[in-house]
Amino acid sequence: MSVSASVQEKLSRLGIHSELDLILHLPIRYEDETHLFPIGDAPQGQTVQIEGVIVHNEVVVRPRRQLVCQVEDGSGTLVMRFLNFYGSQVKTYAVGKRVRLLGEIRGGFFGIEMVHPKCRIVREGESLADSMTPVYATTAGLTQNILAKIIRQGLQDAQTVHALTETVPEKIIRKYRLQGFSDSVLCLHHPSPEESIEALQTRTHPAWRRIKFDELLAQQLSMRLHYRQRRSRSAPVLQQKNILKNQLLAQLGFELTSSQFKVYEEISRDLAIAYPMQRLLQGDVGSGKTIVAALAALQAIENGFQAAIMAPTEILAEQHFVKLSAWFEPLGVHVAWLTGGLKKKQKQIELDKIMSGVAQLVVGTHALFQVQVTFQQLGLAIIDEQHRFGVHQRLALRIKGAQSDLMPHQLMMSATPIPRTLSMSYFADLDVSVIDELPPGRSPVVTKLIADNRRDEIIARIHRACQQGRQVYWVCPLIEESEALQLQTAVETYQHLSKTFPELNVGLVHGRLSQQEKAEAMLLFKQGKIQLLVATTVIEVGVDVPNASLMVIENAERMGLSQLHQLRGRVGRGTEASICILLFQQPLSEIARKRLKVIFEYTDGFEIARQDLRLRGPGEFLGARQSGIPMLRFADLEQDGELLKAAQDSANEMLNNYPELAQRHIARWLGDKTEYLRV
Repeated sequence: MSVSASVQEKLSRLGIHSELDLILHLPIRYEDETHLFPIGDAPQGQTVQIEGVIVHNEVVVRPRRQLVCQVEDGSGTLVMRFLNFYGSQVKTYAVGKRVRLLGEIRGGFFGIEMVHPKCRIVREGESLADSMTPVYATTAGLTQNILAKIIRQGLQDAQTVHALTETVPEKIIRKYRLQGFSDSVLCLHHPSPEESIEALQTRTHPAWRRIKFDELLAQQLSMRLHYRQRRSRSAPVLQQKNILKNQLLAQLGFELTSSQFKVYEEISRDLAIAYPMQRLLQGDVGSGKTIVAALAALQAIENGFQAAIMAPTEILAEQHFVKLSAWFEPLGVHVAWLTGGLKKKQKQIELDKIMSGVAQLVVGTHALFQVQVTFQQLGLAIIDEQHRFGVHQRLALRIKGAQSDLMPHQLMMSATPIPRTLSMSYFADLDVSVIDELPPGRSPVVTKLIADNRRDEIIARIHRACQQGRQVYWVCPLIEESEALQLQTAVETYQHLSKTFPELNVGLVHGRLSQQEKAEAMLLFKQGKIQLLVATTVIEVGVDVPNASLMVIENAERMGLSQLHQLRGRVGRGTEASICILLFQQPLSEIARKRLKVIFEYTDGFEIARQDLRLRGPGEFLGARQSGIPMLRFADLEQDGELLKAAQDSANEMLNNYPELAQRHIARWLGDKTEYLRV
């Protein structure tokens, strides 16, 4: 690209670093400047182009300062209004000037009008555009005109034309009736007037279909290639010996469900194979993933290897540590504990145990992959709530565990169920196990939506529940902009509820407490000595108190669906009927209304996840915002399921029969981003 350094810097902000990036910077929408409508016949409520002469021009100051011009074309009159304008525009749009306007016509105070239309001075009889006008995503300092000009030049460059050669075999193009790649790119940058603007805007046009197929195909190829590469690596062979497993199952106070046994067998078989397992264990909130992970860890330990469990928060890591220590210590298995909050001396003791191999299971937060942590022989890395970690963190733990040429097995767990289309695309290189039944004896949770002005009713309900010997969570809102503000809200709520209920023991848990203070509060709540626990969203995952049967979530409209579902899963863990009250403030935004409707109507985590994907896109599930995973730019998993299936089938065929084309296709679409897809 022959552009100045300052323009190149602006293009880089848009992710454009090469000629190929430039031509794949496709329009986000189109403007139809190929037709002119007479003012008298122009339809209202849609974007149209009209041409006329300015017959009146004035600056009015009421109800606010604005430039108002009347435009006439012989068939009618239309008002053009600018609420923000420069003094020079008053002169530019003088009486007698001929203008061409593009905008939405609507009824207004002065008659039919366009507000802030795209406007330019033209000569009478000036020709119309011969193709629809593309509108590109741009950045500060880079105008539409300049960017469109750079892209036009790029499309005429011989090197770029060569870059548009086919990377998909003719056989696949015919099978799925795909338009040619070069034709599709050229059509999308410069669609002719005959093309349907609706098909272009909604991305259902054959050219868009081809682009979306190619993008999905690149993703599938990269995933499949990684899947094959992983199977060529070596991992420890961890045979099923069953001594510790049977001892643990015998001491448990509950029976595993058939679904838990089924997924354990799938994991167990993978661990006994000489290439690295990379399996995703999905299960709804409360389905019993921890015990399955514990059995997998014992299989590694019985074979003389270490296992590690990494959790996203100290509270969840500590819950795992307490639970697993209670299960493992009677079996003679030593469990170590490592988080960022440990004192220096204690941390060194734990590090020594890990390095010497005394610690057979290590539980911790992201502190597990810090430089000073050295495992003697890590055989299995378990990552809980995997979507809460960035890709770099997951990759770091796996690399840390690699002993010479042996890679540890990896088990990822998620209580946020992955919708089918998402697992077909972003998780296509993983083997997936699903726990699809809840343990017996769990009570259903009733969800109630209550406006903030009915707090008195909620206070009365809390009092009743505590009098009946039940326990209650009061969850304070998530305030992403300010941790201090969130803390202040939690402390004020705690003080208010302590005054309201002087006869109850009210506890407080938030992220700023020391690890010991948090652990003490959670222990007292679990023992029933605290009846009402005020908490921030740190209790979102892993907390298990069967006697808690009522939860109030304040400002529920601020939270995401998966988080609301996770929080709700903290109640209903015993046999008592449980209630989750979502307290919301009015007025609700449209997206908040939709979210609350979903959480009210559904209790099945998979359906909630599907709705969440529809409302918010895949980023939330992937931990992609903090990970750099290349998100799909053009394809939509909800709408393009049929193309995803076609891309999945085509990827296998290309890797088997057209390996060179497959590599070229991956290079075109992913460049150097493929490393992010490997975890």
